[in-house]
Amino acid sequence: MRHGNGLDIPETLEDVCAPERMALVVYDMQVGVLSQLADGQQLIDRVVRVVEAARRGGYPIVFLRHMFLPKRFMGAFALRMAMSWQGVDTVEAVTPILQRDSHGAQLVPELQPRADEIVLDKTTMSAFEGTPLASTLRDLGIGAYAIVGVALEIGIAPTVAHSTDLGFIPVVVRDGVGGRDQAGLARAWDEFAFQGNAMVTDTDTLLPLLEKTG
Repeated sequence: MRHGNGLDIPETLEDVCAPERMALVVYDMQVGVLSQLADGQQLIDRVVRVVEAARRGGYPIVFLRHMFLPKRFMGAFALRMAMSWQGVDTVEAVTPILQRDSHGAQLVPELQPRADEIVLDKTTMSAFEGTPLASTLRDLGIGAYAIVGVALEIGIAPTVAHSTDLGFIPVVVRDGVGGRDQAGLARAWDEFAFQGNAMVTDTDTLLPLLEKTG
C-alpha cells in the first residue's frame, strides 16, 4: 500500500481484498445471455466458485441483470442499436428481447442471490449508469469491486471505464468473465493493459484472498 495526500493508495490485489474495501459485482449472468455462449456452463461454474468464496469471506455481493425496454420506450439510440444487433432495417422488424420478468432475463439457477445480497436491473451497458450501484458502494465506504460475468466486450469493459471515472478501482477476474466475439475480447484485454485502469487477476489468485479472514 502506498501513501500520499493523506490517502492509502492500493497497489496490489491484497491491498483491496477486504470486505470493508471491496464488493463483488456479478454482471448479467442471465439465462438468455449464458445460453448464447458455447462455454456458458463452464463460465457459470467458475463464477459460482467466486461467489461462494466471497460469501465465505463476508463480501457484499451485487448481481446485475440487463433488460431491454418495451418497444414503446425505445428511443432513437435504442432502436438504432436493436436494428444493428438483430440485422434488420426497419423498426417494425425489431423484436424486444430480455424483457422484464421473462425467463431469459432471470439469473441462472446456480446464482440465486441470498437475502443479504442485492439485484440491480439496468438498461445500460455500464453497471454504474442508471443504477444505485455507485451510491450504494460509496455509502458503505467501498472504493473497489471485483467483477465477474458476461459479456466482457459489450458490458464489462464499459463498466470498468465508467467506474474509474467515478473513482472506483476495478478488479477483473480473467477466467471469471466471458463473451462471444473473440476480437472484441482481445481488444478489451489490450485496453485494460494500455489504460492501466483495472487490476486483472484469476480465480486461483483471488479465491484464497476472498476467503482469508482476520
